[in-house]
Amino acid sequence: MSQWSQVQQLEIKFLEQVDQFYDDNFPMEIRHLLAQWIESQDWEAAANNEAMAMILLQNLIIQVDDQLDRVSQEKNLLLIHNLKRVKKLLQGKYHGNPMHIAVIISNCLREERRILAAASMPVQGPLEKSLQNSVVSERQRNVEHKVSAIKNSAQMTDQDVKYLEDLQEEFDFRYKTIQSLEQNDKNSALIKQEMLALQAMLNTLDYKRKEVLNKIGRVIHEIDMLMSNLLTEELLDWKRRQQIACIGGPLHGGLDQLQNCFTLLAESLFQVRRQLEKLDELLTRLTYDGDPIPVQRPQLLEKVNFLLYNLFRNSFVVERQPCMPTHPQRPMVLKTLIQFTVKLRLLIKLPELNYQIRVKATIDKNVSTVSNRRFVLCGTHVKAMNMDESANGSLSVEFRHLQPKEMKTSAGNKGNEGPHMVTEELHSISFETQVCLYGLTINLETSSLPVVMISNVSQLPNAWASIIWYNLSTNDPQNLSFFNNPPAATLSQLLEVLSWQFSSYVGRGLNSEQLNMLAEKLMGQQVSYNDYQLSWAKFCKEHLPGKSFTFWVWLEAILDLIKKHILPLWIDGYVMGFVSKEKERILLKDKTPGTFLLRFSESNLGGITFTWVDQLENGDVTFHSVEPYNKGRLAALPFADILRDYKVIMADNVPENPLKYLYPDIPKDKAFGKHYSCQPNEVSKPSDGGGKGYVPSVFIPVSKILNDCTEPHSPSDLLPMSPSVYAVLREHLSPTAIETAVS
Repeated sequence: MSQWSQVQQLEIKFLEQVDQFYDDNFPMEIRHLLAQWIESQDWEAAANNEAMAMILLQNLIIQVDDQLDRVSQEKNLLLIHNLKRVKKLLQGKYHGNPMHIAVIISNCLREERRILAAASMPVQGPLEKSLQNSVVSERQRNVEHKVSAIKNSAQMTDQDVKYLEDLQEEFDFRYKTIQSLEQNDKNSALIKQEMLALQAMLNTLDYKRKEVLNKIGRVIHEIDMLMSNLLTEELLDWKRRQQIACIGGPLHGGLDQLQNCFTLLAESLFQVRRQLEKLDELLTRLTYDGDPIPVQRPQLLEKVNFLLYNLFRNSFVVERQPCMPTHPQRPMVLKTLIQFTVKLRLLIKLPELNYQIRVKATIDKNVSTVSNRRFVLCGTHVKAMNMDESANGSLSVEFRHLQPKEMKTSAGNKGNEGPHMVTEELHSISFETQVCLYGLTINLETSSLPVVMISNVSQLPNAWASIIWYNLSTNDPQNLSFFNNPPAATLSQLLEVLSWQFSSYVGRGLNSEQLNMLAEKLMGQQVSYNDYQLSWAKFCKEHLPGKSFTFWVWLEAILDLIKKHILPLWIDGYVMGFVSKEKERILLKDKTPGTFLLRFSESNLGGITFTWVDQLENGDVTFHSVEPYNKGRLAALPFADILRDYKVIMADNVPENPLKYLYPDIPKDKAFGKHYSCQPNEVSKPSDGGGKGYVPSVFIPVSKILNDCTEPHSPSDLLPMSPSVYAVLREHLSPTAIETAVS
């Protein structure tokens, strides 16, 4: 079943979540019509490879054309209209930046997998629940409402300033008219009456000046309060959501909404600044005793400039954290001399700033004692922000060709590169720029989340563990000494993050039973683990009891095994995986003989085995577990084929496949049939395969179980026997002869 088909079967509350991330950037019609094709492409790789992204974009447009031809024949007018609109969008919006559509589709597919994983969980995890509570949603709506009200107030004040200007011009004209009269004319009763009218007009001017200044003061106060409270909280929440998304959590949104709020506030502040400049202009033309403008205007202008400085400083954010294109699901782990990408955005989107802001990237700019290792950035490290590269028109800049290079120490050697010293050292990528606008010069700085520098890909698993632990445990964006004394993590939150590793990396998260097994492996047989605190050492540094590896190394090897060798089986949900030997026997003991389940080895790194239940002649139940298959064996023979062709030879019996039903009662061929590489026992002719007249051979996994042995021998005796030869053997030879042959 395709991923999209699974999505369509979700409950309405999950479908509403899916609806939130499909918009005009990637319409749901295309996701629906091209579901299988979209899921068969590697969008994650294309998101960091421009040539590959361009090919996929062109192929996507071709797929849309094919759908257009189909619906044109069906005369579906509405769908024809929508597909033409989508084609125009793809050609116009993404032609100059094909990687952006790859990022969008990759994120949508990933978010679908996360929602599917969440739907299989009995309850929402504590981290995800905290990020999606109703208080946060209410605050978002409150911020948008207040920003809109502030913008309206600033525009209304513009009308008041214009009225004040018109009133002063009328006063100025009438006053100068009187001043131009002869002295005798000034003493007339009519002129005296006009002077009284001018005095009344001056009083009105004074009142209006005070009123405008008060209104400007209220707008400034409302902006100040909004920036100090709600907007700051909203920005911090977005940064926290970004942290969680980086370690596999829910896709973080809301940056476009924040950009809209920041931009409207900046426009309002500049509008207020122009109003204060207009008041200064009116002041130069007319002033009087008790005039409020020279008293209040300097203070208001100073406050406006202060708010603009703070607004700009907070608006400079890292939109996409540093990430190597070769490892798109392991952000913030950077390898020396390997390119990485990072994207910055200025949330204040003003046309005047397009191509006017140059951003410089540096590494460990303000760090002197955290690490003994020193790095420099090679490649293009200065670029201009612009609105043309982003599909949504945001003011941003993306560095695509930066490389970290380690500098030699004074002793001539590189820094300490022990297995944990390197992967627990945190570094910072910093960015600085300067904004010059309307007479203001504002220096801006921001930094990435802490990154881990590795010099060998073998350090990647432990480096990623450090990234997970840091971003799970703290919302401090720059605590580079974090691992000097790493805090413990709540086990319930850690298990949620571990499930995210599976949903984001291999397409299916973990259910409650699988998480319970991991919890027991981490903390032993505990009654409850909701409030259990797990140390960093126990997660990543201390070996598991009786093993030569840590918990994290064991789990990472399983992720690698799934990704490279059993991904379709895992996505279909047929691999139970995380179940102890004791639990598997409880599950199987009452099942039909031949019922089996698949589980990951607890003693071998990156191994998978299967256990089946059998019944002896006396009625006793027995269990057999085959020696785990590792990536070496699975590279030679697909796991689905192993399950199909696996044979067991009991003493004096014909070889037969003991695997009948996948737990609980799914016929084996129904579960795995679509993953078989060819038809079972297919008889090959010499002309079908190997050249020079040879009959093609296949590997058949065979185990031999002796009368006094409940465990099969190692399946390493993969016999190079063609299906036709095996069929002939089984048809014409006695069981004893077959046993002799396979031995």
